[in-house]
Amino acid sequence: MKSNTSITEENFIKFSSILENKTNHGFIVLERNDKLPFAILLKKRQKVDHLFNFCICCITLGLWSIAWIYITQVSSKAKKILVAIDEDGKTFEEKCYMG
Repeated sequence: MKSNTSITEENFIKFSSILENKTNHGFIVLERNDKLPFAILLKKRQKVDHLFNFCICCITLGLWSIAWIYITQVSSKAKKILVAIDEDGKTFEEKCYMG
């Protein structure tokens, strides 16, 4: 049977690896607290090249418009997430409100 400190260390290592994975995918750490542990991450808004998407839309006879709308409305927006360890020792990820 493992002690509480080894479980805590394992969870903290898992928490750190999730943060490293997120930062490799473009997120920036806004706030991090290793005592609780939690971190707030931000992924900045990506700029959409509408001229390029319009040209692809014309070439594909409008089929690209579905992807273009998705890129414009969903993928290009800024994202803010919370990564933390709950009371049970499980890591979780939640979206934060962007007011």
